[in-house]
Amino acid sequence: MDNNNLTTVTEFILMGFTDHPEWEIPLFMVFLCFYLVTILGNLGMVILIPMGVQLQTPMYFFLSHLSVMDACYTSVITPQILAMLTTGKAIISYDHCVAQFFFFTFCASTEYFLLSVMSYDRYVAISNPLLYTVTMSPKKCWNLVLGACICGLSGSIQRTTCTFSLSFCEDNKINIFFCDLPPLLKLACSGTTNAEIIIVLCGNFIILVNALVILISYLLIIKTVMRLKSSGGRDKTFSTCASHLTAVALFFGTLTFMYIRSGSGDSLEEDRVVSVFYTVIIPMTL
Repeated sequence: MDNNNLTTVTEFILMGFTDHPEWEIPLFMVFLCFYLVTILGNLGMVILIPMGVQLQTPMYFFLSHLSVMDACYTSVITPQILAMLTTGKAIISYDHCVAQFFFFTFCASTEYFLLSVMSYDRYVAISNPLLYTVTMSPKKCWNLVLGACICGLSGSIQRTTCTFSLSFCEDNKINIFFCDLPPLLKLACSGTTNAEIIIVLCGNFIILVNALVILISYLLIIKTVMRLKSSGGRDKTFSTCASHLTAVALFFGTLTFMYIRSGSGDSLEEDRVVSVFYTVIIPMTL
């Protein structure tokens, strides 16, 4: 990447979610409901978990931090969607775009690592329940959360630096409703090969490492569960992992799908729908 390239674009034009003005009010109401449910649900978890005596376990400790990240994750994007649908303005400054990209990437990357930590927590709880609270001590839990945040921050800094080291000239129309990686790379007027290689390697590394941790954890969980003599015990154990597996499938699946297909040339409408799913709907369901 040539660090001497000059960025001539001072703002970006967001193309929004719909090209039909008559849909703006109904969409505003839908997104507002999604946002309120997400914020109230996740902040409710954060408030209620410390108050519940029976919820003072590592599993709920990690869940509360995942809820915080979900609230931040959707707050980076959804208020801007609501403003666009209300005012019709679809312009974002260069600095605002950088900040949005950084925080969105930080939240998404940290959630990857938190989901991996939660799978490890489930493995410890199921494989050695008598020593669970000793193994997953408060200090270790805090260290795992801090580690997830540091890893997420490192990935975000790397991706943001590589992306905005590129030059953006003349064409400043982002074809979705926020500053995301695929459309930004398409707008760059300088060579993107080196940046894409670094970004893809970093992104694939994050996905691969976390996918392996989750896969290994659940293979070990299955091995432990199959040793149980009681079918009721097996069913109960699998049910405690079902919600986590659902969250993993939704979060990893949609984000991975979006970035794998980013250069496939599929329709703009499909890009928008997939983007809405992983920026608005997934934080509400996790």
